[in-house]
Amino acid sequence: QVQLVESGGGLVQPGGSLRLSCAASGDIVGINIMRWYRQGPGTQRELVATISSGGSTDYADSVKGRFTISRDNAKNSVYLQMNSLKPEDTAVYLCNVDARTYRFRDLRSYWGQGTQVTVSS
Repeated sequence: QVQLVESGGGLVQPGGSLRLSCAASGDIVGINIMRWYRQGPGTQRELVATISSGGSTDYADSVKGRFTISRDNAKNSVYLQMNSLKPEDTAVYLCNVDARTYRFRDLRSYWGQGTQVTVSS
């Protein structure tokens, strides 16, 4: 199995920055795509950013130019640098990875518990 632990959320004023981290652990053979999702109050879960094993990235239009996703393959970790934060960025941010384990050699999707980001003055 794969365990994902997010950190770095909190309360920040509009225009501020936060850096989210997500560390994967377990009997991991390899991690393919890593993603950040978010779910605000009363809204559907939204894909925020994606990074492939080779480092290719993609972003939701709402965060382009403000958020940057990165990964450290040696640490099985993914990061989300969030700048110029807006109140509408308020949400629970969840980490999601596609990974192979020694037990399950097929590619499976794993989720973290989420970290709260609140943007408010």
